[in-house]
Amino acid sequence: MEVINAIGRRKSAVARVYVSEGTGKITVNKKELSVYFPSSILQYVVKQPLVTLGVEEKYDIKVNVYGGGFTGQSQALRLAIARALVKINAEDKKALRAEGFITRDARVVERKKPGRPKARRRFQFSKR
Repeated sequence: MEVINAIGRRKSAVARVYVSEGTGKITVNKKELSVYFPSSILQYVVKQPLVTLGVEEKYDIKVNVYGGGFTGQSQALRLAIARALVKINAEDKKALRAEGFITRDARVVERKKPGRPKARRRFQFSKR
């Protein structure tokens, strides 16, 4: 099997994934997954598509991720892994879509409007 690549995005984070056959090693920005994402919840989020299909020990995954925070990066990584797994085996798409791993979460931060302190917040009204 050759190397399969895919891209995942979430908020302002972008993850590029390179999947090849191996022993289940996940490397993020040249660091081990447990070093880059110390939180067990974020590690769980990243591994969700692999666990759903039961192929945690079958593929080695190299990742370049940049932009955003750790939550956005982990979710971008999850989308990229799911897309790569679909490229490898198209029959897996139905199972991954049922879990919601194929859909790109399009929610991003709303821009700040002029004359306001935040996107929707208004300055305090003073009658007098």
